[in-house]
Amino acid sequence: MTEHDSGELARVYASLLARAGETQVELRLDATRRACELLGDIHTAAPAIMLTGTNGKTSTARMVDTLLTAHNLRVGRFTSPHLTRVTERISVDGEEVDVATFARIYDEVEPYLQMVDAALAEENRPALTFFEALTVLALAVFADAPVDVMVLEVGMGGEWDSTNVVDARVCGFTGVGLDHQAFLGDTVAGIARTKAGILDRSVDPTPEPEPLVIIADQPEQEAFTALADEVSRRGLRAWTEGQGYGVLDRTLAVDGQMVSLRGIGGDYPDLFLPLHGAHQVHNAATALALTEAFLTGGDRPLAADAVGEAFAAMTSPGRLEVLKAEPTILVDGAHNPAGASALADAMHEAFELTDVTVVLGMFADKDPHGVLEHVHRFADRVIVTQALSERAMDTSALAAAAAEWFDEDDVTVKSTVKDALMAALDLADVAEAAAGERARAGIVVTGSLLTVAEVRILLGRGGVE
Repeated sequence: MTEHDSGELARVYASLLARAGETQVELRLDATRRACELLGDIHTAAPAIMLTGTNGKTSTARMVDTLLTAHNLRVGRFTSPHLTRVTERISVDGEEVDVATFARIYDEVEPYLQMVDAALAEENRPALTFFEALTVLALAVFADAPVDVMVLEVGMGGEWDSTNVVDARVCGFTGVGLDHQAFLGDTVAGIARTKAGILDRSVDPTPEPEPLVIIADQPEQEAFTALADEVSRRGLRAWTEGQGYGVLDRTLAVDGQMVSLRGIGGDYPDLFLPLHGAHQVHNAATALALTEAFLTGGDRPLAADAVGEAFAAMTSPGRLEVLKAEPTILVDGAHNPAGASALADAMHEAFELTDVTVVLGMFADKDPHGVLEHVHRFADRVIVTQALSERAMDTSALAAAAAEWFDEDDVTVKSTVKDALMAALDLADVAEAAAGERARAGIVVTGSLLTVAEVRILLGRGGVE
């Protein structure tokens, strides 16, 4: 990135950060809709696939993008959060939006954002938030490109999330669990109903009156029941994992897995997926069903060659990503119990490590015991640290939680992620020296995507924002 680009990115990002942050959510759609309408109804510029859920949204969205691209469509993808640069959240043609385009589109939409801010102020209401403004910016980038289809990951919830100004042609639900309870409530069923709000139509007249629905396997029966009830109440056509589509077979392979899937339009045998973990295979099955629903309505299979090409090209940065081989260093953004459970399952299945050190940094509003319960399944020790964020959990609190799962000698505190990684590397060297030829030590960095992002930067993956 040039010095000019760095300056432009910093300028735009600072303007966005001056708004209320992502944890200061406004439960509304009308503010985002006003900006979109002022900009020429950019929220209707292309048909959309929308994804909500608790875990797996970003991975699944990236997979849908790859599948659609393999079918010669120009795709705009909006996901969150980012790892190292805010521009990662907005993708066109499978590539992060370039800084020049990002800054140009921002400068074009900013006067309209300010107009909406002024109107909201007259009504004694808060100005557009960071995420609302970023949603408008993403939709403007897609309209400017222009793209053939938008793949939109809901930021939080669904019903009132700013992405829901778009009436999607296909709506997908990954696994729903407890997360963001301060905004979504304390019951899985209630959270599922809020997420089902993406099925509502907010455009009049709407370009997509009856969305097709894909529901992934749900870890909680009450989540599935709530989603199924919402679909039934609206009289929509839906497919569920395990009935309408699913995983037929999977076997471990070098650097990934061989999988056979049943889609909603046909079967797809012998696909190579260069990702680890059973959860990623289920994400891929859901992505395939979403793509089939969009392209064919589930009435026929997709081209086998295009699907095979897409699967072989799938990536998921920061999710069970191997950054180094000796010692093995993996990063995974698991930040809640469901994510940590999937990580633990994959560690036992795909990585034959004789000694594992976990570098753990979490946000203060997360459940440390729920995560540590699963980290304890595969880790020999844990190094507690704190990512560079005001949202980070204090190391003393996280260490106290870790001490309930590990022996005192197996819990270390390091104030920075860099120090934690250096300490983990030293421990890996000691473990390998002690075990001799049998040794294969590993380091797993987890707890939040921000902790993962810092390690990726330290190891030369991604630039600094």
